[in-house]
Amino acid sequence: MTTSRPTAELSADEARRIALRAQGFLGAPQRKAGVRGLLRHLGAVQLDTISVLARSHELIPYARLGAVGRKTIESAYWKPSVGASPARPHAFEYWSHAACILPIEEWPHFAFRRRAYRNRPHWNHELPDGAYDQVIKQLRAEGPLTATELGGAKRTSEWWDWSGSKVAVERALMYGEVVCVERRGWKRVYDLAERAVPEALLHDDLDDTECLRRLVRLAGQSLGVGTRADIADYHRLKGEQVEAVIADSGLVPVTVEGWGKPAWADPAALETPPRGRHRTTLLSPFDSLIWERARTERIFGFTHRLEAYVPKQKRVYGYFAMPVLAGGHLVGRVDPAREGRTLVAKQVTLNGPKAVPAVAQALVEAASWVDCTDVRVERVDAPDLREPLTKELTRTLT
Repeated sequence: MTTSRPTAELSADEARRIALRAQGFLGAPQRKAGVRGLLRHLGAVQLDTISVLARSHELIPYARLGAVGRKTIESAYWKPSVGASPARPHAFEYWSHAACILPIEEWPHFAFRRRAYRNRPHWNHELPDGAYDQVIKQLRAEGPLTATELGGAKRTSEWWDWSGSKVAVERALMYGEVVCVERRGWKRVYDLAERAVPEALLHDDLDDTECLRRLVRLAGQSLGVGTRADIADYHRLKGEQVEAVIADSGLVPVTVEGWGKPAWADPAALETPPRGRHRTTLLSPFDSLIWERARTERIFGFTHRLEAYVPKQKRVYGYFAMPVLAGGHLVGRVDPAREGRTLVAKQVTLNGPKAVPAVAQALVEAASWVDCTDVRVERVDAPDLREPLTKELTRTLT
């Protein structure tokens, strides 16, 4: 294990504020840089099929920047700059923390993962003879294309029963010969990497150590401060991979009150105390601020778990319970839905009476962003707080 003398001792509160600033929730939002700047700042934005208020990759910029138009968000991820020649996307989709949108500049640093996939001996889906070459040939002649346009995504209605062309194009994506350049109606749109990735970036020249060193440094910058496990989880690296490079990553060792484990920080995060305005907002359950459950409990004293895949009768907080961030703390949860132009809070969980104004504000702002004109509360975990919350919502809406 790498051991170094800590360069700083942080209180638990200082670590929490450093983490909030690093994730874009403390201080003035970088509106000028917009969604593209935010993507570069975070390093990865997770994708997920679930859409309640909006899809998770749309909720991430909203939580930090406010009411950014959803079309603006999609364009920022996928569309080239006006007048750019040749036209190249600003992002690509690949396996990071999970399926994520990543800045196109980081393509070379995922060479280690592409190599690992090329050397992988076993796969869940068999690749039919000739399917791979056929997909590449078709994309070269006709691309960009969806799996449906390549010949069909599935053999049957079962979600896992992929067609040969779907298996082939997904394998090509993992190998790095094909890139997902956008989502169209939630379908991946594939193109050849040689067309989609700028020539200067289209290489696998970096060895594994260089790739890992870069991703560890990026994870540390995006987290502000974290344990080795936190840093490994950000881009889903192995513990031994982080251990091998962290001493040379540019991150510095620190101790954090109450953490009980060695931690590392972005040196730039230690230069100035985190100050500024806190965001009050609903968070996607897939937000990188709360990706790792142990870290969320350690920093915020808040247990976070997505219950969408939990049987309904066993759910505690709701299908898509969204934590509420206010004043730099997680103060409650809202399980939302939409009925026409009404945002429905199916279940609201509050951390006491002081959370009422913040939860009301977060609900009203979210409603406005998704073009809802009203908010209806169905259930509040503390019945005595239902009336104060309803009154606060009425006041805020008017």
